[in-house]
Amino acid sequence: MKLQYQLNAAFTALLLIIMAVTGYVIYSLILDLLIQDEQRQLEQKGEIIVNVLDEAYISRQNLQEFNDFLQEQDLQLILYDKQQNAVLFSTMSKQIVTGLFLNNDFSNQSEELWEFGKEKYVTSRILFVPESLGLELVLLTPLQDIQGVQQNFIQRMLIVFLIGAIVAIGLSYFLTRKLVTPLTRLKYQLKKIEKRKFDEVVPIKATGEVKEVAQSVYDMANELQRYINTQQTFFQNASHELKTPLMTIQGYAEGIKEKVFEEQDEEKGLEVMVSEVNRLKKIINEMIVLAKLESEEATYKHDRIELQALLEKVMERALPLATERNIKISQDLDNAVYLVGDEERLLRAFSNITFNGLRHASTHLSITASIQNNQVYIIFEDDGEGISEDMIPHIFHRFVKGKNGETGLGLAIARAIIEQTEGRITVDKSIFGGARFTVIFPSNGNS
Repeated sequence: MKLQYQLNAAFTALLLIIMAVTGYVIYSLILDLLIQDEQRQLEQKGEIIVNVLDEAYISRQNLQEFNDFLQEQDLQLILYDKQQNAVLFSTMSKQIVTGLFLNNDFSNQSEELWEFGKEKYVTSRILFVPESLGLELVLLTPLQDIQGVQQNFIQRMLIVFLIGAIVAIGLSYFLTRKLVTPLTRLKYQLKKIEKRKFDEVVPIKATGEVKEVAQSVYDMANELQRYINTQQTFFQNASHELKTPLMTIQGYAEGIKEKVFEEQDEEKGLEVMVSEVNRLKKIINEMIVLAKLESEEATYKHDRIELQALLEKVMERALPLATERNIKISQDLDNAVYLVGDEERLLRAFSNITFNGLRHASTHLSITASIQNNQVYIIFEDDGEGISEDMIPHIFHRFVKGKNGETGLGLAIARAIIEQTEGRITVDKSIFGGARFTVIFPSNGNS
């Protein structure tokens, strides 16, 4: 069953249950209220009659004189003598009065309903003054008359309930359709995602939580598209980077096997093979590191690290390459700057950025660190040829490398580590003419 029909059925069932319970409660209460109201009216009428008779100085001797007066009243009443436990006068038929007298205890003041056959009568009793007379006026109304009023009221109430139910169900259908229609459209968008037709996914019009879900689905489709494109690019670049050294190794290995090379060339070929194997090993190791960074976040440490000591370790690693390329490294650090993160991984990230700068610098590499606006800024600048505008958006992607790059994974690893440390890295043009890498961390390690 469709969701819209389920919601309408549930709402209709709930509405019917509420109406049934409400109708039953009202039906039960209305009779009691009508009986009480009828008793009040009978009591008021009875008091008027008794007051008139009292003013006429009613007594047992002249009581018969007032029968004509009572007979003129358009009421069902009985004049009851409590002392003799007898009915002195009634405007009702003798059969009904006799039946009531035999089936009910007239002397019981708490008995408000009298029965005779299948009929019931609502009673209201008023004593004459003085009470020593022992006379009591009893006014009666058939319960059937009150039940007729009750039935009439219930019929009208049912009509109102029916109209209200029709309006409520119609409104429910409209609202559920308004709710379900975006969900139906969203289902078709999810089908497109299932079939990987990400380009065909479009935002849908909706409100409230459904709008948020629809936007999340749209964002998810874009993210999946980006992820698949990234994976495709990764596999293409990885296959290219791995294929090149493997082809070189295969070529020299087959040449050596077939005795194509002379002894001197054969020695050179072995050196090339060893070099390519080392390069291949380095690429595979860095791919493994990058995969671990993306899948083992739970093993990431959160230690308080002094930045100056960390950068000194970076300098120790970078010194041989800087000396070989005759490049000067300068540092300008604020005192007592701290980071919170995994020291070993941050050391690798900063080393990758530093080595990248050394490979592209001409004579100078600058490293500065400071705290600004409650954030730690670490800037790596070189005086090389810089990064082209076309490459800047892709520089941190896997296997993207410049002219002097090695594996194209160093900056991708650095970005992954920095983002795991709740930081971010950007690149732009340096004041020295080369590239400037800016690493920004929250200053939660400084106090």
